[in-house]
Amino acid sequence: MRAEPASEATDFPSTCALALYVHVPWCLRKCPYCDFNSHEAGGAIPEARYVEALQADLQAALPLVSGREVRSIFFGGGTPSLLSVPAVGNLLDAVSAVLPLESGCEITLEANPGAADETKFRGFREVGVTRLSLGVQSFDDARLAAIGRVHDGEAARRALDGALRHFERVNVDLMYALPGQTVAQAAGDMRIAIERGPAHLSAYQLTIEPNTWFAHQRPELPGEDAATEMQETLEAMLGEAGYAHYETSAFARPQAACRHNLNYWHFGDYLGIGPGAHSKLSADGRIVRQTRHRQPKAYIEGARRGHAVHEEQVVATADLGFEFMMNALRLTAGFPVGLFRERTGLELAAVEEPLRAAEARGLIERPPGCIRPTRLGRRFLNDLLQLFLP
Repeated sequence: MRAEPASEATDFPSTCALALYVHVPWCLRKCPYCDFNSHEAGGAIPEARYVEALQADLQAALPLVSGREVRSIFFGGGTPSLLSVPAVGNLLDAVSAVLPLESGCEITLEANPGAADETKFRGFREVGVTRLSLGVQSFDDARLAAIGRVHDGEAARRALDGALRHFERVNVDLMYALPGQTVAQAAGDMRIAIERGPAHLSAYQLTIEPNTWFAHQRPELPGEDAATEMQETLEAMLGEAGYAHYETSAFARPQAACRHNLNYWHFGDYLGIGPGAHSKLSADGRIVRQTRHRQPKAYIEGARRGHAVHEEQVVATADLGFEFMMNALRLTAGFPVGLFRERTGLELAAVEEPLRAAEARGLIERPPGCIRPTRLGRRFLNDLLQLFLP
């Protein structure tokens, strides 16, 4: 499906660095809260055919990205650590053969305890992965069982310790406001993570998303007041431990923020390959969004024929302000004013009215050369973003 181009073209450079996202859709088991495009493996995954399909997809996309330096590569999922080490190495070789990698290109791979061991972590590091993102969620056996994870607390500790032995940059994902969880238990999870000293921590509140198992069999979650107390407690713990709160749910040691995610928040360009992967690419004064075929079988067959893209559309000029703010206002530090024009081709006057409304409501502040959300704006981010809807 292809939408008609926007009637008004913008004027901005399309030479900014590029991020590459590689989606791996399989998991050992589908978590009941997960609304990502992930599928239970049900046995061996078709790895060889899948790697071939990804390489074919990349080749077909080259006319849109040829010559642009790749700033970061991110293997997401699903559970990318289900891939073999040679498969990851072959994919990285295929990328570097057709696209230049920026010096210090950050290469991240998501892993789950129970879907990889320390030997595999060492192998991923040896073939070029520089950052490991570990989906721990909790170290508490009862909480892990309540959210359907395949690992227990001991496996989570073991995986994190193994990852830290082989990677300088490890991200730990934790969730809070889990079924039956108390504030003390949420703090206990965070304490275990902080004591091990990963460079980056993410803390997400469990929310019930449509079309998930939890949406049909809703668990009893902590109330809003308890969830807010958990959030404030965890943020305070991370601040005291020296982690900067740089994005809505992300905390990092100095110089350890996730470059790949920062590219999203800065409304940068990215190419997504794999089932259901999204791309946002700037070219010829337009911003194009693409989505790949969602089902793995359809994706593999389409990619091998040179037709991995299921849908493509040009972002309308009227939508650019909202799309930019939806990303940039997630950042605690906000964004430099000049970035708005650089990434959208529009003058800031295009969003001046909602900016004034947000400032009047205490949701943003505008120090010289910068626009950033206030603490109130970060807490009520959805209300802030709604002001920019076209």
